[in-house]
Amino acid sequence: MSAIIMVTDPLPGRREHEPITFTVEGDLQEPLRWATTDTGERVVLQRLASQSSGGRTSFVAVVSFEQRLRLTLGEPLLDGEAVVAGIRVLPGRESDGFVRLDTGAFDLELCSGKAEGLGSSKWGIRHFRGTSDGVELLPSGNNAIGGFYGPFFTPENGLINPPEHTKVAIEVIERGPILHHYRMRGTIPDGLLDELKGKSFTIDWSFYHRTRHFRRRYLVDHFQTVINGRSVTNKITVGDEFEGGPGKLVFDRFEAYGGTRYRAGDPYAGELVAMVRETVANSAHDGPKFEEFRSRLADIESAHWDLYWRLFCAWEQVLSEDEIRERLARVRAAAHVKADLDERPWILTEAPVDVSATPHETIFPGPASKTVEYDSASGRAMIWWTSKPSGAFQIVQRRQSGWVNWGSNGENECPELPVGVDIKTAYGPFAATWREVADRLEREPTVTVP
Repeated sequence: MSAIIMVTDPLPGRREHEPITFTVEGDLQEPLRWATTDTGERVVLQRLASQSSGGRTSFVAVVSFEQRLRLTLGEPLLDGEAVVAGIRVLPGRESDGFVRLDTGAFDLELCSGKAEGLGSSKWGIRHFRGTSDGVELLPSGNNAIGGFYGPFFTPENGLINPPEHTKVAIEVIERGPILHHYRMRGTIPDGLLDELKGKSFTIDWSFYHRTRHFRRRYLVDHFQTVINGRSVTNKITVGDEFEGGPGKLVFDRFEAYGGTRYRAGDPYAGELVAMVRETVANSAHDGPKFEEFRSRLADIESAHWDLYWRLFCAWEQVLSEDEIRERLARVRAAAHVKADLDERPWILTEAPVDVSATPHETIFPGPASKTVEYDSASGRAMIWWTSKPSGAFQIVQRRQSGWVNWGSNGENECPELPVGVDIKTAYGPFAATWREVADRLEREPTVTVP
């Protein structure tokens, strides 16, 4: 069987290692097939089992071209032919690692989580290295790309943290040399809010051979609640974390497409720390777990940030639920007032933001669908495109600890990213060209089968 596949780019310039998918008539069962360009170059096609049925077969390929490309569907790859270059599975490093991949662009490890309440127990991508620069963005395995948090990880819900407090089952949807597609399934532990109990979720992850971006989508059971005094219906906080070690930032600038509108500082964090001090000093609670936390928080300035919110986490059971409710209610009330005082004006700028130079090394930018964090010295950049804008973001670049965060939430942990959107995340030496890269994430090539 032969068919013609036409690929057209709506944007000027050249695409490098761009994923395309298409469907042809016919029930073609072979997992791999050749296609040929007009210049005679052969391209490997991977059959998509999850999308092929009813006498129609879908394929994925990765192609490099400028403006137009014409492919002719060819014969199946035969047993004994030269081994096809593609995504490689590597030995894992983490005890809960589901798969470690060398995609040709990234070396990453996807983990299923350990539900231990620690950063090292999170599901998601817990190691990530770009092959272009060899820089490991998550060397310790104690942080992760891809967690989602709000509205579950909020003071209202007793700070239940899905990535740290639950495990996920991971299903293989597609696995071949061109595409690995995995689906996580999990159930969020119950917190304090009845309307958020018993909620399950799925996350789809897609990684392509030599492509410098990956994609994901989050689906969560329907929910409606109130966070930060606002009604929240089916909006979540997605959080990507990075680490460079004390005194080192893997990314030291932030920008939003079209200019950054933001407020600096995080009053909620200050109120939470103040309540930690008060609780450790004055709580009437006793028990071995509380005493453990009291001891670990004795030198509060050097204590790990996670200990602050873990003290008030319903899952940890350090304090009673009644005490958690009462203390976090006071934190919320004070943070609500401070968040909206005129002393924190909105700043509008076309220039990159040096986040680590702002109060609390934190900014809260306004709505955007294309954003970037990058390193001003090396030019390495992480770029995000979401198919619908997030209503706000929390960006942290904390030089003292080396921790960097991209989160789709506003002040006081209020989630702002609609459930079900597509997220494409690109990584590479893109600081100078990040807007062009973001435009290509947004506008895919048009693929037709005449």
